[in-house]
Amino acid sequence: MGGVAVLARQAGHKVTGSDLNVYPPMSTQLEAQGIDLMTGYKAEHLLDQDQVVVGNVMSRGNEAIEHVLNKNLSYNSGPQWLAENVLRDKWVLAVAGTHGKTTTSSILAWILEYAGLEPGFLIGGVPANFGISARLGGGSFFVVEADEYDTAFFDKRSKFVHYHPRTVILNNLEFDHADIFEDLDAIKKQFHHLVRTVPGEGLIVHNNDDKNVQDVLQKGCWSEQADFANHDESLWMIDNVSSDGRSFDILYKREKAGTVKSDLLGPHNRMNALAAIIAAHHVGVPVEQSIDALKEFKGIKRRMELTGVVNGITVYDDFAHHPTAITETLQGLRDAVGDAKIWAILEPRSNTMRMGVHKQQLASSLGLADEVILFQPEDVDWDMQSVVDEVTAPAELKRSIETIVDQLAEQSQAGDHILVMSNGAFGGIHQKILDALN
Repeated sequence: MGGVAVLARQAGHKVTGSDLNVYPPMSTQLEAQGIDLMTGYKAEHLLDQDQVVVGNVMSRGNEAIEHVLNKNLSYNSGPQWLAENVLRDKWVLAVAGTHGKTTTSSILAWILEYAGLEPGFLIGGVPANFGISARLGGGSFFVVEADEYDTAFFDKRSKFVHYHPRTVILNNLEFDHADIFEDLDAIKKQFHHLVRTVPGEGLIVHNNDDKNVQDVLQKGCWSEQADFANHDESLWMIDNVSSDGRSFDILYKREKAGTVKSDLLGPHNRMNALAAIIAAHHVGVPVEQSIDALKEFKGIKRRMELTGVVNGITVYDDFAHHPTAITETLQGLRDAVGDAKIWAILEPRSNTMRMGVHKQQLASSLGLADEVILFQPEDVDWDMQSVVDEVTAPAELKRSIETIVDQLAEQSQAGDHILVMSNGAFGGIHQKILDALN
């Protein structure tokens, strides 16, 4: 929603917004764009506007929503507003999947920018190369992070059905968002709705290693396809990965198309980069130019973001909030740091995590860490001690951010790596850790 607000502002509209808890980097980005932020959802915030754009967190019974309906104010959803006001005349490149959407979208937008195509984009994070999560752009292309979450209280379709992409990436597919999807099949159905919107002359770039993605395509596909994988039965594949994971070859039809050298860590990011290269290739960017662009890709805020190094201790901020993402993030860091000690600090903040849906897989996902600290928020009503008891590494459960910070300050040593994982602000723990280490 913050990105949609930025696009509306860039289009010349006066924009205001309400939320309960706006924190960096989004809060600073909105303020820099001249967008007034108001705390809470109140009827008094809705005065003298022409259009109300409603986020999917809003529900009936909310004061602001009841005011909109009672006063018959004009309203729509963020995805609908985007489709009608920005995407209608664009070649849309959409990135969908359970994991890697933000990273892949950011890489793809940067490749197109590097190639001189001036893309617009809407991304659920802040790519460091751009310093902003959304822009209208000056060319014909628009990159959108295509989320499967529902659109609004009045539109329960997934957001991505509004975008009508000509190029779409299907990175992977797992069960998530248990607060709105009953099971994996319900998510597959929404992904197939997306597939149905892609033109016959469009391209579906899909992960051939992911059975769930293949299940979606087997329901019916009317578009061109380009598959990618880690094995030699695909059109595009990865080969010859260096020991630290920072270099790998791309093969096209089993012939070497180039060698990628990048600071992106982990097998998941190699797949993300390859998917972006294939999508860019579809709009005319040569593979070698995409590889050159990746050398200058600076990453994304809150995706394995280096927040600081104090006394030889390195602290990272990462968005991982699903067992698969946690595993892959830790694998990438382990590949990069070798035998150095890794502390994994996890806040289970997503709705699915808070419901305890992934608790059976959570312990094993943390297996590559040397020390694990799980934070139990007050409003999580299942006991995370059961996860702690199953983690193979030394693990502890904490109910206070301050006790986590104190322990890290006392026990971490030069050469250690502290990986903090949460899809929220986590009480500003990253800076607190750096301050304590100082």
